[in-house]
Amino acid sequence: MKIEQIYTGCLAQGAYYIESKGEVAIIDPLREVHPYIERAEKDKAKIKYIFETHFHADFVSGHVTLSKETGAPIVYGPNADPTFEAIIAKDGQEFKIGDITIKALHTPGHTMESTTYLLKDENGKDHAIFSGDTLFLGDVGRPDLAQKAATMTQEDLAGILFDSLRNKIMPLSDDIIVYPAHGAGSACGKNMMKETVDTLGNQKKMNYALRADMTKEEFVEEVTDGLLPPPKYFPLNVKMNKEGYEDIADVLDRGTTELNPDAFELIANETGAVVLDVRPQKDFITGHIPRSIFIGLNGDFAPWVGALIADTKQPLLLVTPEGMEEEAVTRLSRVGFDATIGVLKGGFEAWKKAGKDYDTITSISAEEAKSKIENKEAEVFDVRKESEFLSEHVLGAVNTPLDGLNDYLSEFPKDKTFLVHCAGGYRSVIAESILKSRGIHNFIDIGGGFGALKKAEVPSSDYVCPTTL
Repeated sequence: MKIEQIYTGCLAQGAYYIESKGEVAIIDPLREVHPYIERAEKDKAKIKYIFETHFHADFVSGHVTLSKETGAPIVYGPNADPTFEAIIAKDGQEFKIGDITIKALHTPGHTMESTTYLLKDENGKDHAIFSGDTLFLGDVGRPDLAQKAATMTQEDLAGILFDSLRNKIMPLSDDIIVYPAHGAGSACGKNMMKETVDTLGNQKKMNYALRADMTKEEFVEEVTDGLLPPPKYFPLNVKMNKEGYEDIADVLDRGTTELNPDAFELIANETGAVVLDVRPQKDFITGHIPRSIFIGLNGDFAPWVGALIADTKQPLLLVTPEGMEEEAVTRLSRVGFDATIGVLKGGFEAWKKAGKDYDTITSISAEEAKSKIENKEAEVFDVRKESEFLSEHVLGAVNTPLDGLNDYLSEFPKDKTFLVHCAGGYRSVIAESILKSRGIHNFIDIGGGFGALKKAEVPSSDYVCPTTL
């Protein structure tokens, strides 16, 4: 028996490859499926089943394409209603993979079809659970993402999740290995651990939601407390996972079409496409296409695209580092953004050589910013999350979180220069590109963000641990 966790850091997502006696099960595959197929071929094995723990909201799964290319059936748990052909497993139904068995445990709460898969080894002993978004390490799945009927609230779903955990998962042996669908950084939970594999026994000790003496009322209150609104693209990804989607090969062919600067500019004007610049932020600062939006590949690229662009059908034109065109289109497709219609041939340097207009961002060091702050020459705007700001911030700074930046546009000064920073410099440049696209140019970026400001000993509030907020 082989179990391999295939973890994708930029999505904080874990897919799983399980092989026994030449038969393979894939759990929650990513959109690009050839790595799974190639791995099975290397093992001289055949993909027998594709298991989905639920209809994912934060990424587009590869189940439809993988089933089409391998003939393996897709398996969902009870209550699932996909529009494509699939096995809808009954609670407790078992599936043989070589010498091992995978048993479906219906664990609703995160969503009503959520299912945990229990793996039994060749001796019939419970070995591991693939818990999807039902149980994370240090947390449980948020109960507000399911499509809710008029009679079902997030509190109702949290109560159902409590029962699922107590009746289906917590009675299992402490030595069972827990393989979740996500780790720290995912928007599907609140307080996930950085580790991606653990034992159930340790989770019973460490995970607040698995306290033995916890009442259902306490669970509901704690699980629903502090939930931020889910990203706007989540329902669109659920729809794609339920109804199917375009083959990623076609998305890549179209999305990586090379356009010279004249064609790129013409198509941008004709289609209303968003020009998305995915280069490192230092390159964007020194030169970029006017009104383009920066979201760099070297950060939390896909989640920020989903949160800020939101509409998965929005046409996109890309400015990428050389050789990263396919990577950018692939990462966009993972979160359902399939409408990329081309990339700038030769990159930004080709745009400059063609004599096209371009814009820049003024950036200063933290030491220079300290002088301006102390002399009250410029107001400071902090685009980190509210929890980060409350934990510690520059005295007198205004918090305008990136994910809700459009709601704060009226707060930025119109007639004087202001300073912008985040934690390290990535999010502030995203924010500044959005400001420029809205016609606001009278700002200066603080290089290195709050980390650099701290080192420069810019006066800041007393530190408060975020977990106590």
